Amino acid sequence: MNLRISACSLLASFIVTGGIVGRTIGADVDGSDVKRLMETVKPHPRLFFTEETAKLLPERIARDAQCQQIWEGVRLSAEHMLSEPPVKYQKEGRRLLGRSREALKRITHLSMAARISGDDRFVARAVKEMQAAADMPDWNPSHFLDTAEMTLAVAIGYDWLYARLTPENRAAFRAAIETKGLGPYLNRKKPLGWEQGGNNWNQVCHAGMAAGALALLEDDRPRAAEVVSRAVRGLPYAMKVYAPDGTYPEGPGYWNYGTTFNVALISMLESALGTDFGLSQRPGFLKTGDFPLHMTGQTVKYYNFSDCGAGISFSPAMTWFASRTHRPELLWFEEGLLQNELKEIRDSKGRNQADRFFPLVLLWEEPGMKRTEPAARNWYGQGPNPLVVFRASWSDPNALYLAIKAGSPGASHAHMDIGSFILESDGIRWSLDLGSQGYNEMEQRGLDIWNSRPGSDRWRIFRYHNRAHSTLMVDDQEQVVKSNAAFSDVSLEPQRRYATVDLSETYRGQLGRAVRRFTVESDDSVLIEDQLEGGSKAASVRWAMVTPASLLADGDNRAWLQKNGKRLRLEVLSPGNAKITSWVADPPPHDYDERNPGVTIVGFTAAVDAGEKATLTVRLSRGGR
Repeated sequence: MNLRISACSLLASFIVTGGIVGRTIGADVDGSDVKRLMETVKPHPRLFFTEETAKLLPERIARDAQCQQIWEGVRLSAEHMLSEPPVKYQKEGRRLLGRSREALKRITHLSMAARISGDDRFVARAVKEMQAAADMPDWNPSHFLDTAEMTLAVAIGYDWLYARLTPENRAAFRAAIETKGLGPYLNRKKPLGWEQGGNNWNQVCHAGMAAGALALLEDDRPRAAEVVSRAVRGLPYAMKVYAPDGTYPEGPGYWNYGTTFNVALISMLESALGTDFGLSQRPGFLKTGDFPLHMTGQTVKYYNFSDCGAGISFSPAMTWFASRTHRPELLWFEEGLLQNELKEIRDSKGRNQADRFFPLVLLWEEPGMKRTEPAARNWYGQGPNPLVVFRASWSDPNALYLAIKAGSPGASHAHMDIGSFILESDGIRWSLDLGSQGYNEMEQRGLDIWNSRPGSDRWRIFRYHNRAHSTLMVDDQEQVVKSNAAFSDVSLEPQRRYATVDLSETYRGQLGRAVRRFTVESDDSVLIEDQLEGGSKAASVRWAMVTPASLLADGDNRAWLQKNGKRLRLEVLSPGNAKITSWVADPPPHDYDERNPGVTIVGFTAAVDAGEKATLTVRLSRGGR
């Protein structure tokens, strides 16, 4: 056997010969299939890898330089964790999530280090962490993400270290999983809302519950079969958002959260039962590695739409997609991000630790795979929040990058950002998205941020409203929440790069018609044209761009944007009487709004008479024209 094959490849070969892929797909799975697969219980470990695949790890590490570096990162992090006190039961507002995540990170690192090195210190420290979790009064089922991540944490430790746990340890951790993890899920008269939800909760919570059930499989097979069946039936409700092109409506940050747990569940099902019940073949899922790839700009920051930050870090899930689909181009940014992360771990001697799923890279990556440059520079991702991306180069950090968003403010975690755009050139993000704001502080202030009805508290948040995005605002009004804007015309051809989004529904009742067209005139110039038609009454339309640059006027309709010695020309071609101005983004209007240091909003206002047509045309060009 070739010992350089990935764990994914090994599992895939098992699935082909012994699984039921192709006969049952997601929601169509019959519970009897699950029960049949559980008739023969595999020994521990069974979550993510088996004893057979575990035996491959030491030689893979010895033969592959990157595997060696990843293992060294895991070991250094685990060494540092030896001296850290176990997690305590400490909520932040209504969430225990930070503690659950810390426990998961420690237990995965310590348990992997124990399995590979055989060092009893790592076992003992993992046991302490698991015991601290077991001793908690609960795992906060009122915010079930917390329960799910803690269940996954203890399940991994229980499964991976099973042979080295005392009978007393096993009993304590088994009881904790049963009563604090699976109990709040199974002992309910009706299903929890996330079970058939369309967002990341579905993915995270089903993964946590399935992990707990599979770890305790030999103790209660009917229970395990019920949990797994519910997960396999429920997960497609969340996975449907990937169709048809792999986009994720909650933004790249939540993509990394929800999709990583989705991958984790698939990986666990394959290792424990020999099949993922066709989940990985759901429409768009194996394409979804394209989404974070194209949502990463030349500045190596995310296009952080919705409740998402621009910061980016190495994604273990991307290694799974690259390996599973044999697409090394998905590692274009990941290789550098991984090396940065490994350097931080080495330089801090394990104090600066990686993601809680980082040890699974040893199982998910394909050894020897090196990144290749993606062939497609331009991308159109359809779905609930469709996006178009134009990129002049993958290798030049100063190249133009333009990303445009359509969709709906009513989507999960969405903002009123329809028609907005990100623009980069000369290594500067000239048009930006302010991104996320911490939930807990807003909740503590009594703001009902999860109510997305028109006029609700959510839209009082500056960062969530269209006045804080690079798009249009009509008479200072909100975009229509229950609307959906689509791209009506897109060309990705290198010599004909444009995208047209119909915003008429977005501004329903405010304008009669609104169509926004982006044209990449050259690698140095973008033209934005808004074809508007007035509604039943005259309207004042604000054209705006959120920027970290300083505005230097050069006449009424021309200006320079300047930052870090670079400049971008902003020119209003129509209407002819436009006067470029700026609006304050920092400080924001309310004391509960997060500050936006260095950010301003530039643009102009234009009158649109009732029933009349108007055109707003703006050119943004590097170095000016």
